[in-house]
Amino acid sequence: MRHITRYVILELLKVFVVALVALTVLMLIIGLVQRAVQEGMGPLPVLRLIPFVLPDALRFAIPGTMLFAACSVYGRMAADNEIIAIKSLGITPYVVVWPALVLGFVVSLAAVWLNDVAVSWGRLGANRVILQSVEEIAYGMLRSQRSYSTKRFSIHVKQVQGRDLLRPTICFHATGDAPPVTLVARRAQLRFNPESNALRIMIEDTEFDIGTTTHGHWPGRFDYELPLTTVSGVDETHPGPSQIAMRAIPLKLEQQRLTVQRKQQNLAATAAYQLLTGDFAALGSSEWESRYQGLQGEKYLLNRLNTEPWRRWANGFSCLAFVLVGLGLAMLLRTADVWSSFGLCFMPVLLVYYPVMQFGVDRAKIGELPAYTVWIGNLVLLVFGIIFLRRANRY
Repeated sequence: MRHITRYVILELLKVFVVALVALTVLMLIIGLVQRAVQEGMGPLPVLRLIPFVLPDALRFAIPGTMLFAACSVYGRMAADNEIIAIKSLGITPYVVVWPALVLGFVVSLAAVWLNDVAVSWGRLGANRVILQSVEEIAYGMLRSQRSYSTKRFSIHVKQVQGRDLLRPTICFHATGDAPPVTLVARRAQLRFNPESNALRIMIEDTEFDIGTTTHGHWPGRFDYELPLTTVSGVDETHPGPSQIAMRAIPLKLEQQRLTVQRKQQNLAATAAYQLLTGDFAALGSSEWESRYQGLQGEKYLLNRLNTEPWRRWANGFSCLAFVLVGLGLAMLLRTADVWSSFGLCFMPVLLVYYPVMQFGVDRAKIGELPAYTVWIGNLVLLVFGIIFLRRANRY
């Protein structure tokens, strides 16, 4: 029994490690190339991104490689009649099943941790690399596309000569009560200022327009500094629920509950006062609608915070569900062609598991379903895996 267990675990680990390394390297290259093209990054910043992008690549690669390993090992064992040989000795076939389930459970715990690390430490670290490389990124985009823009800021140039931007048009988009500002200069340069963590724009001989009412000319040199969060579009000060570490979510969740409760009480008190005073028109005003929409936004954020831990645990334990489905179906098919069994397992996973899970996540975020419904996809796979396993044991 011990020899069988050791044999199965070693076979699973060999296939899992080889497939994981290959798939992770492929996904890492794709992710880095996509980020480099999207951000206009050079080789050095891309290399600095590797440790921060690696957890993200691993969390997507691990479930698929666990499914591949289960299909490969148990499909070959069934095709070589090793399962039948074990049954003929009076040994239950489950003796070769439980090592895969234990391995799937352990890997699932690691996948939960990777999900947490990837969306918190990994994404924040990647954003930090982008912030620190913003000068190089901006020059790279301006040389290749003659423009660089974010949601709040954009530059268009006629030509780039060394560090000089010739005839740049710099636009600061309108935000809140601040009107848009447009600067057209003869020459400009960009410099990263590490002391203030800002991008310094040095412009010469500039015409400016503020909104539609103010126009002027600045003949000399003018220096202006922009916070890097404005230039890059990356905001580290207000991470969303998907970027918060799980250990920090309970505190954020409690703070958000208090915020929602306070806004509900204020809204209820205001409505009661307006009803008592007969100010019915105020209940249909745009201000009231704005306050109500603000409350709905806070509730949505509360639901997202409540859903996030459940989602990360469900994502991690998809590894265990994939293993159960893969080994059961591979034993039923009894084929050594790993790609056939893997394809037959992966297509239902792709067409059933991910849509069902995404449906649960979306409904939980808007509060229509409880947060634990994100586990529905895992439960569906577990049910099918048990059915496949029982049929394989019977035949």
